[in-house]
Amino acid sequence: MPGWFKKAWYGLASFLSFSSFLLIIVALAVPHWLSGKILCQTGVDLVNATDPELVKFIGDIYYGLFRGCKVRQCGLGGRRSQFTIFPNLVKELNTGLHVTILLLLFLALALALVSMGFAVLNMVQVPYRAVNGPGGICLWNVLAGGVVALAIASFMAAVRSHHLTERIANFQENLFQFVVVEERYEESFWICVASASAHAANLVVVAVSQIPLPEIKTKIKEATVTAEDILY
Repeated sequence: MPGWFKKAWYGLASFLSFSSFLLIIVALAVPHWLSGKILCQTGVDLVNATDPELVKFIGDIYYGLFRGCKVRQCGLGGRRSQFTIFPNLVKELNTGLHVTILLLLFLALALALVSMGFAVLNMVQVPYRAVNGPGGICLWNVLAGGVVALAIASFMAAVRSHHLTERIANFQENLFQFVVVEERYEESFWICVASASAHAANLVVVAVSQIPLPEIKTKIKEATVTAEDILY
């Protein structure tokens, strides 16, 4: 059985892995990966709007990996509409990249549970195989954190290189053309960053758990026997 010091750190490691699992679920469920401002370029060109009038043509958009919402501002008031990525909108995007992001996050869910299982195993017993020990915990956390980081990088590539927001904003727009004027990452994106950070923190936790504690030695006082004690 591992000592109380290692049990405490392995318990923290399992908690961090489970927290990462929950964070990824929240990031998948909440449609706030990115938000932005979209300009109705068609409306601006029609009325030849100047800078003070551009505010009337700037709408809002936010979306996640499965759904989102858009508010169009084309000079006649805001029109709010909701959309889903699947099954039609995804065809207008980089389908392979978007599906890859989802697969990576689902894989990260499984890896987070595996890393938690290894931490619990080391908390209740000392594994016979080295691969199931602290090295195994580190391995699974590196894999899980790396997969989450790859999903984050893929989403950033979709936004920057493949103009994800602009494609979504102009989906099924026959009369109006929208231009993205502002983009910012929202809470679901940063939740994924926190998930990857939890696995990085686990590496530190496992390293700390291997620090040997100083042994407390009790000094045994030797009993002295005198001649009087023997006679007695």
